[in-house]
Amino acid sequence: MSSLTEHEPRGKHQANKATASGWIGSALEYYDFFIYATAASLIFPQIFFPKGDPKVAIIASLATYGVGYVARPIGAFVLGHWGDTHGRKTVLITCMFLMGLSTIAVGLLPTYDQVGLWAPALLVLLRLVQGFAVAGEISGASSMILEHAPFGRRGFYASFTLQGVQAGQILAAAVFLPLAHYMDKEAFLGWGWRIPFLLSFLVIVAGWIIRREVDETPAFAEEGQQRAVPKAPVVQAITESWRDMLRVVCCSLMNVIPVVTTIFGAAYAVQPGYGIGFEKDVYLWIPVLGNIVAVAVIPFVGNWSDKVGRKPLIISGALLSGLLSYGYLYAISIHHVPLAIAMSLLMWGVVYQGYNAVFPSFYPEMFPTRTRVSGMAISQNLGTAATAMLPALFVAVAPPGAAGIPWVVGSITLAICCVAAFAAWTARETYRVHMNDLGNPAVRGVARDEYLRLRREALGQGGGSRVFT
Repeated sequence: MSSLTEHEPRGKHQANKATASGWIGSALEYYDFFIYATAASLIFPQIFFPKGDPKVAIIASLATYGVGYVARPIGAFVLGHWGDTHGRKTVLITCMFLMGLSTIAVGLLPTYDQVGLWAPALLVLLRLVQGFAVAGEISGASSMILEHAPFGRRGFYASFTLQGVQAGQILAAAVFLPLAHYMDKEAFLGWGWRIPFLLSFLVIVAGWIIRREVDETPAFAEEGQQRAVPKAPVVQAITESWRDMLRVVCCSLMNVIPVVTTIFGAAYAVQPGYGIGFEKDVYLWIPVLGNIVAVAVIPFVGNWSDKVGRKPLIISGALLSGLLSYGYLYAISIHHVPLAIAMSLLMWGVVYQGYNAVFPSFYPEMFPTRTRVSGMAISQNLGTAATAMLPALFVAVAPPGAAGIPWVVGSITLAICCVAAFAAWTARETYRVHMNDLGNPAVRGVARDEYLRLRREALGQGGGSRVFT
């Protein structure tokens, strides 16, 4: 494209192959991450912690879930550095192996009745490894897809990173559904819950086959040819882009919505201490159905962000999903299954995707190529780490037997969403900025008419593959 070569990196772009790799890799890796989340809400309080006070067991189990997020900033520093110095492909394969092996190990752990306190201690250790590994996945996959995508289509292609994440959540819950439904309770708690963790062996094999086929991105290759790859990308990202990193930290607090939907909501609905009485296999359908809708909605929202910009969708998605959290928790509190499903579909499946489908392009577009993975990984994982203990906090401030649980938890959720929306509002719009100009606040995006012309040009030269449109 002659009109783009001045600002867009030259080289072989593999938009479709990179997107397929990012989608499948994210789906497989987040399957690992979320089977732990599901088990932490439904299974672990009963098998890895002392029996007695159900409140203590629930808090302890959800805290081990949060420990994974505590490890993420450490993983972000290490894996972000690796991605900006050795390439996007290398860091993604590393993340996949770490996640898969640690998840298999969880499936082999002894229970509290067998080894006492060693059981929760080993569980925490393996959750730390999981958190470390997943820290580089979204930033690495988003950067790889973004840098392979044609100009004017970055939002659409990058959104498939999060579509893969949602598909991984569907797979995680779907694996538990037949086990929870068809196995008797004693067998399920005894050994049936281990099956989803041991299946992660297939994750490693499939992920390796897929990710080894993708080339490194032209943008990163150009950095190497120009000897512009930094020796300390983390330091450079902090010194040059600290304002945008702070914005990403605040925007990433939107992780509160999946926490409310799939973690606290599960404990609130099914754990005996709360007395709501949802059946485990019935409740598992709520996030599954919400994620099915999300998978369908995400590419349309990503494509929309290439037309109207990233900021309007992120801001509206944050505020509206925060408001809808009240209705979702209220539906659970009155044990109204159809209403809980409907609110999940609206809040999680549709409205939240205004943020969720757009941040894989919005975040990496804030940073230049030389520090893109580090800048996004560190700041995003610091933000999500700040939400790590929210499930335990929600149980602490709204324990079993407390009054007004939907109001208390919903108000905290909405306040956090307002912080994220304000941070997005202060950011620069990036959807019309060329790849080589990203991260430079002095460069404005091309005029709208010129942008639309270049976008049509990109669509005419492979940017509109039938695979993804």
